Amino acid sequence: MGADRDPDGGHVNAKVNADNRTLPYDPLRLCVYATIALLAWVLGPIAVVGFAALGFVGYWRARRAGLTRSKCVLRDTRLVLAYLGILGLAGVLGIGWYVYEWLA
Repeated sequence: MGADRDPDGGHVNAKVNADNRTLPYDPLRLCVYATIALLAWVLGPIAVVGFAALGFVGYWRARRAGLTRSKCVLRDTRLVLAYLGILGLAGVLGIGWYVYEWLA
């Protein structure tokens, strides 16, 4: 048995409905990731700047409210803010590059 299963074979963190039946896993995160990837592909650096700004504002507010550790791989919210700031800067540089190429 895997670490994520109980001895009866069900998922340990499985959701249960009103009839006490285990609901199937909903891979919503995968749909969200695919949608973000699509937007990044279509919009390019504009999407990078938008998502980085959205994340930066969210983490900034959370840090001001007292959050110091995140579930993000970087853990420390200061590192997350720095990462998102660098992503935003890279997106702005990408937009500048597109404009430069377009005008040249």
